Order: sequence, then structure tokens, then C-alpha cells
Amino acid sequence: MDGALLIDLTPGAAFAAARAGRSLGGVRQVLLSHPHDGPAVEVPAGLPRPGRVPDGQELALLTGHRVRAVAMDAGGTGYAVTGPDGQRLLYVPPGSAPAGLEEGNGEMYDMVVADVVGRPDALARLRAAGAVGPTTDVIAVHLDHGVPPGAELRRRLAAAGARAVPDGTTLVVGVYEDVPDVPRRTLVLGGARSGKSVEAERRLEAFADVLYVATGGTRDEDSEWAARVTAHRERRPGSWRTAETCDLVPLLEADGAPLLIDCLSLWLTDAMDSVGAWDDAVWADGGQRAVRERVRELTGAVRRARRTVVAVSNEVGSGIVPATASGRRYRDELGRLNAAFAGECEHVLLVVAGQAVVLRG
Repeated sequence: MDGALLIDLTPGAAFAAARAGRSLGGVRQVLLSHPHDGPAVEVPAGLPRPGRVPDGQELALLTGHRVRAVAMDAGGTGYAVTGPDGQRLLYVPPGSAPAGLEEGNGEMYDMVVADVVGRPDALARLRAAGAVGPTTDVIAVHLDHGVPPGAELRRRLAAAGARAVPDGTTLVVGVYEDVPDVPRRTLVLGGARSGKSVEAERRLEAFADVLYVATGGTRDEDSEWAARVTAHRERRPGSWRTAETCDLVPLLEADGAPLLIDCLSLWLTDAMDSVGAWDDAVWADGGQRAVRERVRELTGAVRRARRTVVAVSNEVGSGIVPATASGRRYRDELGRLNAAFAGECEHVLLVVAGQAVVLRG
């Protein structure tokens, strides 16, 4: 950092610096962040001996930098660095998240360098504490071979409001960067067991305060359904809240935390149930009009929504034509609902066999 501070000594630090066109000759302080219980760290010639600042304590450098050690939940040490001109950066070691943050009491950082893919909850904690805001430049690091490359990585990072840069990139803290905007409205489509719910949850896992809206409700004496609901709950972060309702319009029109709706197909089932739309005579005598009016109200609320919305729906139009008129009716209305909802979204995904295909965004 600024040629004066080096955080961590990975193998071949001097060669890595040379490849990036940098010199370590001006480094005045080396700090360790990774948990370390192995052999002694090899220090390249000319560098000062590395040290570690105790959690919560601050180190002042002659160059005007102030370095405060931040406690981590998985060992190691994070460092909050304030530059001579007041810019603030937080470095989080791999596999870790800050510990002991109080909600709403964090000082906002200009840049955060963290394991966004491996520990998205670290970013969620920082957001909840007010340490990461809309203008914070979030840089994803510690990306190994288990991370999907290319467009898929960029898509996942953009959903978290983060970006990755090539090795050797010079980052300037506090200047304007094209920080990825988290899509305001996203629709995730897919067939049964395609992975659509997991994909939808992944898009919001870097946010602590998420309202998960389950439109399926409860079904007494249905053990298989109860097992499905339990599996979904256990997979979600503990900080998320859950609401079981099909009354989506008030939630969409209210300000608040990100909203995850799972799923629109069950919402449509409830809407058709409420007007008796499965019956041919009822459908012809006002049922169709009532259902489509409910869909217009829903898509209008999505259009006006100011909170982040991720919705899940089944893609059923590619399978066998249902044998009953009511089944065909449901299939057709769900296709219309999906198309209308997608028309209001900046980002639309189709999940097939666990792979997300971008349709829009």
C-alpha cells in the first residue's frame, strides 16, 4: 500500500512484485494476516521482519498511515488502513469475516478487499454494520480454481456489488470507480430441481437483512412438503427473516430490505384458487378476468418497487401438454405471468441442470 506497507508474505512475494512492475524496496512495515502455525515465514532480503498487530490495537506509521487490527471469526487478522489523506481500506483474510461488528455502528470504508465468493456473509455483516455502502469499492480476492471463471464470476460478483481485477492492478482508494450496481429486480426461472432457488438465494447471500417470502404456506399432514420447507430454511442465512404470504403487492410497494419471493408459480396457484378458476364455467364467467387483474396488480407493483427484488418461478411451457383443461389453463397463465414479470426486471435468468443462463442483464 503506497509502497510503504505490505500485508502478508505469500511465497514468491518479490517475484510477484517484479512481474507487476513494482518494487518492494520502499516497504517500511510488513504485517501478517493469515492464521499461521507452520514453518517460519521466509522474508525476502531487504524487507523488515513481519509482525502482527493485536486485535483492536492501532499502529501508526511514519508515512502517515494508521493501521487498526480487526478481529476475525476464523483466525487471522484483518486490517483497517487509513491513509494520510483520510481514505479508508479494509483488508479481510481468506475464509474469514469480521467478528463483533455492531449493526449500524460501522465507519464506512472507501474500499474493501475480501473473500467475496468464499465468505459472502462477511460482506453481509459489513453492510449491516454500515461499513459498506453504495459507494464502497468492493474487490474480490482469494479466488482459487474452485471459483467459476469469466462471465459467471462477473455475474456473481455483480450480484454482490463487487468486482475482480487482474493480478498486478493498481487500485486507487477513494476515487470514483464503476462499482457494479446490484440489479434492482431479478427473475430466476427453471424447472423442477434445476437449482433455481439456490441461484436466487446466492444472489442475495451478501446481504444480511433479507425478507424471504414463501408463497407456499403450510400444509398440515404433508410430511414431504414439510421436509422441503425445512431444507430451504436450513440452507438460508440465519439473519434472514421469513414471511409466509401471497399478499405480495404491499411488500413490493414498501421500502425495506431486499425481498426474495419463492415462488410465483405457487402465488398463481393461490390466485386461481381464490376465484375458483379451475372450473371451466367460473373461468369463463369472470375468473379469467380476475386472475389477469391480479397479475396486472403484481407486475405494476414490481415496476414501482424501490427495494431489491429477486423472484423465483417455474418454467413449465417446454414439457408435456397437460391432459386437462384446468392444467392447460394453469400452464398458459403461468407463462403469461412469467413473461409479464420478466418484462419489469433488469435481470432474467434461466437455470438448467444447475447452470444459470442469462436471458437479460
